[in-house]
Amino acid sequence: MNLLIKSATIIDPNSPFHQKVADILIEKGHITSIASNIDADVEIIDAKGKYVSPGFFDLNCNIGELGLETKEDLQTGTKAAAAGGFTGLALMPNTQPPVHSKAEVEYLLNRAKNNLVDVYPIGTISHKRDGKDLAEMYDMFLSGAKAFTDGDRPVQDAGLMERALLYTQGFGALILSYPEDTAIAGKAKVHEGEVSTLLGMKGIPSLAEELMIARDLYLAEYTGSKIHFSTISTERSVELIKEAKRKGLNVTCDVAAHHLILTDEALTGFDSQYKVKPPLRTQKDVKALIKGLKDGTIDAIVSQHTPHEVEFKDVEFEVAEFGMIALQTAFSTVLSTGLDISLIIEKLAINPRTILNIEPAVIAEGSKANLTLFDTDAEWEYTRKNNQSKSYNSPFIGQNLKGKVMLVYNNNHLFKTKTT
Repeated sequence: MNLLIKSATIIDPNSPFHQKVADILIEKGHITSIASNIDADVEIIDAKGKYVSPGFFDLNCNIGELGLETKEDLQTGTKAAAAGGFTGLALMPNTQPPVHSKAEVEYLLNRAKNNLVDVYPIGTISHKRDGKDLAEMYDMFLSGAKAFTDGDRPVQDAGLMERALLYTQGFGALILSYPEDTAIAGKAKVHEGEVSTLLGMKGIPSLAEELMIARDLYLAEYTGSKIHFSTISTERSVELIKEAKRKGLNVTCDVAAHHLILTDEALTGFDSQYKVKPPLRTQKDVKALIKGLKDGTIDAIVSQHTPHEVEFKDVEFEVAEFGMIALQTAFSTVLSTGLDISLIIEKLAINPRTILNIEPAVIAEGSKANLTLFDTDAEWEYTRKNNQSKSYNSPFIGQNLKGKVMLVYNNNHLFKTKTT
C-alpha cells in the first residue's frame, strides 16, 4: 500500500524531522522519502494542519480472546485500536484460560499475523493466575511474551513476587505489578472519601494501592530487579515512585487515560459505566497524576480497554463489572488534559515500546512505516455506529470529543477512520 502524506507536522523526538512540516512518501511498507515537497503517483492524503507521530502503543489492553470472545475478539479489538490510533497492543492475560503457558502465547501471535496492529501477549506470573505457583514464564518468553503480570489480580504473596522478580532477571523480561492490597480493598466498589460517604457505599482506601507499591518497591530494591506499575491512581503513589526513581531504582509506571480527567464525583448518578478499578479518585489525585506525567515520574498512558457484554454493565452499580472500553477515546481523553502534544506522543507512542524493550517506530527515511495521523482540532461524536469494539461499555458514547485520529499505517496496511 503506497501513500503520500502531504504537509504534516511530524511529532517524534527520535526523528531528525521532529516538529517539522514535511511530506512523507510510503512505498511497500517503508518510508522512502521525507521532504518539503514530494510528487508521486500514489494515494495522496492532505495533512496540512495535522500531525504525524509513531503509531500509538497500549501497554494495558484487555481483549476477550481466548475464551471470552463475546466481550471482544482480536478482529474487533484490533479494529478499535486502529480507529483510536494504536498500532501496537500489549494484551493482558485476563482470559479463560489465562495466558499462562506458551500454547496461549503462540495461539494469540498466530491469530494476529498479518494484522495492521502488532499484538504482544503478556503472560501470567502465576499458574492460572491463582497467586500460588510461578507460571511457565521462560517458555512463554521464548514464544514471544515480553512481560508478565497476573492482570487485574494483584499478587498478594510477597514471596511469589520476589521469586518472579529474581527469575525473570535471568532472561530480561519485565514484571508488571497491579498494585492493590486486597485485604484492605476488600469488596468495596468506589474510592473511599467524601463521595463514597455521600453515596453510602464502602470505599477502597488509597492505602490499598500505596501499600502494595511500597512493598513491591522494596522487593525490586532487594532483588535488584526492574518493575513496572500498571494504572497508578493516587497522589501518594506518584510520590512513592518519584522517590524510588530518585534513589536509582529501575522502576516505571503508567496511568489509565480516564484517571486523568474523571473523578469519583462522576459516580453520584450511580452510572456503572464509570465503575473502574482502580476506582476514580479525587481532583487532588488527578492533578498529581498530570504533574507526574509532566515531570517524568509517570512514563506512559494506557487505555485499560476492558470490554463487557451489556448484561455485566447495565445492572445495579453494586453488581456491575469493573472497566470501560477506551481504545477509540484514549487520545481524545488525554488531549483534553491540555498536555503538550509532544509529551502526549512520548507517553502514548515512544515510552511504551521502550518499557517493553520493543524496537521503536521512527518517522525517518528508510524506516518501516508505523505511524498515526491525527487532527488535534477536529471534533467528532462517539456513537454506537462508529464504535468499532464489540462492546459498548463507555461513558463517552453519545459525547462530542476533540482530537480525531485520521488514519494509521503499519505492516503495509492502511486504516482510515470514517469522517462521521
